[in-house]
Amino acid sequence: MTDQTTMDAIREEMRRTAYQKKAVSKLSGKETLDYAIAFFKERGYRAGLTGRPGQMFVMGGKEGLLPRVTGEIKVQTNVGKGKATMVTMDATGEKLRDVMAEFHKSLRSQKPADVGISETPVQP
Repeated sequence: MTDQTTMDAIREEMRRTAYQKKAVSKLSGKETLDYAIAFFKERGYRAGLTGRPGQMFVMGGKEGLLPRVTGEIKVQTNVGKGKATMVTMDATGEKLRDVMAEFHKSLRSQKPADVGISETPVQP
């Protein structure tokens, strides 16, 4: 394969394996990111916070034609009347796409009490 043919194949693979969704979380922004980092690390991906507030990265090795897979999760807090957390998920990779979809599904079931957080603030 020529370099151009290889790049075209990689671009097509990225298009085919892309996962881009938004969700609402009942957790705070920090709790959502902490949960996401633990979730992806348990599944063998490197995950951590980026230099930007409210954003994390997910990285993995070769999957299919892609030499490396990447993803990111961004959170925006205090959205809407219920002051929920908006979560934007973006990933590319054959397996990572499925793991990100699994994360999306599990995020919907998370409640503040599930991660050991009280819904009512403690008064000093």
